[in-house]
Amino acid sequence: MPKLLARIGRRHALEGAAAGVVVLGLLLWWLLPLGDDPPSGSVKFTTGNQVGVYYQYADLLKGELSRDMPNLKVQLLQSNGSQENVRLVAEGGAQFAIAAADAVAQYDNDHADGSDRLRAVARLYDDYLQLIVPSDSDVKSVADLKGKRVGTGLPNSGVRLMAERVLAAAGVAPGDITSMNEGIDTGPQDLKDGKIDAFFWSGGVPTKGLQRLAAEPSRFRFVAIPAALVAEMHKKGGRAAYYRSTNMPGDAYPKLQRNEPVPTVAVANLLITRADTPERLVEWFTRTVIKSRDEIGHDVHSAQLVDLRTAIFTDPLDLHDGARRYYRSVKP
Repeated sequence: MPKLLARIGRRHALEGAAAGVVVLGLLLWWLLPLGDDPPSGSVKFTTGNQVGVYYQYADLLKGELSRDMPNLKVQLLQSNGSQENVRLVAEGGAQFAIAAADAVAQYDNDHADGSDRLRAVARLYDDYLQLIVPSDSDVKSVADLKGKRVGTGLPNSGVRLMAERVLAAAGVAPGDITSMNEGIDTGPQDLKDGKIDAFFWSGGVPTKGLQRLAAEPSRFRFVAIPAALVAEMHKKGGRAAYYRSTNMPGDAYPKLQRNEPVPTVAVANLLITRADTPERLVEWFTRTVIKSRDEIGHDVHSAQLVDLRTAIFTDPLDLHDGARRYYRSVKP
């Protein structure tokens, strides 16, 4: 009997060791690079304004990419935002970009140059439309913006696209407001200085550029964008389908919101590329995006929402073949 027990004990130990080797192998497979040599060369990655979340996220991702692909040079390009980013990638001015799904759909709907060559790498995180006014403003709803000087975002930005559609849903015609070309770099300060009466911003939360206003909760407040307005937008069909009614979390700007959620509209952000971007490069790029979530999320809260389970839902774009290959390789 003792010999039998000893043999059983050795067998279990061997099985346990074998299982440990399998687990270790899987862990190393996840951590080690794909293939023998990392892709090299140079790529352009168009983002947004330097104080916006697009740029912050891309800047940190660039650091992660340099660790995984040390011989790949990534050049970050600043831009006005989503609409410009889509155009730059479609026309070949950049290989990668972050853009909101509605801007991608708009570009495709317009049958603009290169729209058929656009592909997705991953769904990243949601942008929230944020409408902020001084605390003593008489603006209580989007409809109250009539007659006001409103920062509606820079031309060809994602916020401009969303703001115009929300204003239309609220019955505010273009001539009803004085539309100001204010981005996240100038809008908050101009609102603070009284040069504009209200400011729209669309981005992940919290956005660094809005935190200056958020630090003065007695002077500013958010205006709700209720579900009824989002439903009105959905009546237009097509491109409006990419908007969803939601609440901006109460802890996005806790002092300004007093930890209360704010009803608003959200849209998904996509990391996009072109069909002719090398497949192996996109596969490596995708892997870095997924595995760097927690590291980047320490500094950019929105990055915590990047998730392997949702990254493949990139409507209205098809996944690039390189991204698809990566997701298939990690499929349970």
